[in-house]
Amino acid sequence: MPTIVTPDICDAFPDVQVLEPIFASFGGVDAFYGPVRTIKCFEDNSLVKQAVAEPGDGAILVVDAGGSPRCAMLGDMLAEQAVENGWAGVVMYGCVRDVDILATLPLGVQALGCHPRKSEKRGEGQRDVAISFASVTITSGSWLYADNNGILIADHELALDQA
Repeated sequence: MPTIVTPDICDAFPDVQVLEPIFASFGGVDAFYGPVRTIKCFEDNSLVKQAVAEPGDGAILVVDAGGSPRCAMLGDMLAEQAVENGWAGVVMYGCVRDVDILATLPLGVQALGCHPRKSEKRGEGQRDVAISFASVTITSGSWLYADNNGILIADHELALDQA
């Protein structure tokens, strides 16, 4: 995976969308990118568990968890499964937990914060739908680029050698 620097990408590709700076990095990989797969759910991580059990093929799981500060939607076990199945990263519009372990995994993880309580498992939510948060609408198939400077969304894969 080539090194990415989101400020350089913004300079080279001024049409990329930039998420509001509300996320913090929790994973062992600070800079990551890939095609997006989306989930929309609220305080129920059943679909997150289902997705990370499937081949990720270098994709980024982007979860609109409603920004809830009341429970974690990703923890060490699901993150480890994401690594085993080839996911490049998870962006969680919500909270994560087991942050000391997440920081050791070869996975990009950005989230709003951390919370020790696990989520419910009711089988609710939607996959591969358009989601909107942090002033950006994200669809499955778009591309996400993230580092400690921020998170970018592009409609297609960018030629990073131009950044």
